[in-house]
Amino acid sequence: MVENSELEFDQEQKPTFQQVEAPEGELHLRFFVASGMEFALPAIGIKEVLEYAPDRINPMPNVSSLLLGTINLRGRVVWVGDLGQLLGEPIPMSTDRNNNDVSIIAVEDQGLILGLAIERIGVIAWLDPDELKASKTLPDSMAPFIKGEWLLDRDNQSLKLLDQVSILRSARWAS
Repeated sequence: MVENSELEFDQEQKPTFQQVEAPEGELHLRFFVASGMEFALPAIGIKEVLEYAPDRINPMPNVSSLLLGTINLRGRVVWVGDLGQLLGEPIPMSTDRNNNDVSIIAVEDQGLILGLAIERIGVIAWLDPDELKASKTLPDSMAPFIKGEWLLDRDNQSLKLLDQVSILRSARWAS
């Protein structure tokens, strides 16, 4: 049994604790589509992030070219779509990858799940919603899915914030 007197420290022996700053903003996942453009999604709307071998994405006949096929997500059939193509990007997602997995972000809203195929995952970052600005120059194909953008310090680049509910419920998946 340990007594309280054994737990006392001298001034020189007191443990030091590192001061931790509270993060500012909200948690977001940053990622890239095939063209190299970087986007962000709020972490709160993401069900999970997956890596799938291309041969595990089951192509389906007679569906939109935006849809790559389906995956089995713990017994549930989930459609996987090319996010870059939905946003009007000229470069389609390639599923012909030599032993490279396809990165998929599974988003969910009211029980509906959709896998968004992307080129690669970036980082999870705290981003301040107060610094989000309205996007000024957006292609018409992208505008319905963008909530705004953060201006990054380097080379006037921007990070566009996507609206996962608009993406999930878009009629473009069916066309």
